[in-house]
Amino acid sequence: MTRQLDEQIAGRFPVGRRLRVLDVGMGRGAQALRLARLGHQVTGVEQDATLVAAAREAVSREPEGIRERVRLVQGDGRDTGVHFLPGSFDVVLCHGVLMYVEEPDPLVAGLARMLAPGGLLSLVVRNGDALAMRPGLTGDWAGALAAFDGAATLPHARTAPDGDPGADPDGGTDGGTPLRTGPDVRADRLASLTATLAGIAAPLHAWYGVRVFTDTAADGATLPADLGTLLAVEERAGRTDPYRRVAALLHLCGVRG
Repeated sequence: MTRQLDEQIAGRFPVGRRLRVLDVGMGRGAQALRLARLGHQVTGVEQDATLVAAAREAVSREPEGIRERVRLVQGDGRDTGVHFLPGSFDVVLCHGVLMYVEEPDPLVAGLARMLAPGGLLSLVVRNGDALAMRPGLTGDWAGALAAFDGAATLPHARTAPDGDPGADPDGGTDGGTPLRTGPDVRADRLASLTATLAGIAAPLHAWYGVRVFTDTAADGATLPADLGTLLAVEERAGRTDPYRRVAALLHLCGVRG
């Protein structure tokens, strides 16, 4: 997913431009820090106090130049209008958050308002068109059958029991993208989100699948010796039909008109 995001940023903005980035649901701040190290001015928003504290600790270990480029705000992603003026950011990230929000449309509309014209909105969501894939591939036939209904349930806390809120599918930590999505989180369908983005003047520009082949890997599994090849396969599948359509997660990129 990180590679996909970098591809979209490189395709939309001049090389060397310092971007204003808003990361909503930043978790422990890994993505925010990564972008700050690349020279961008990053604001991270996170509601969970434990995750905010972890992010502040991570930022404190960075060189002064990077620390100065990161601002952390404890708050609800639905309240961006309270903290920021419309059009304040070039890039807005919301990775692995919508699945924990009962009514996502107001949140997405608020995020789009934060974008300057031509700005990039990056969403990572649970794929509602492929909910039966993981239980089916693991032999959970009852779970697969139930998943065809695609019923969403109310959200649970974003902090995992072991304190690890998530991991990036490229192998590093990404505080906004859950390591594993269980049956008690929402899912979104590509067609529905495409319509939502069009309706808020940030139409879909590109989309990818995330975790096409690796979603059935056991939690805590040892990384394979040929990790580079695995990532190359996932990267290729994530942009190729029909594989991307059955990924566990979808990465959607809208552009503000």
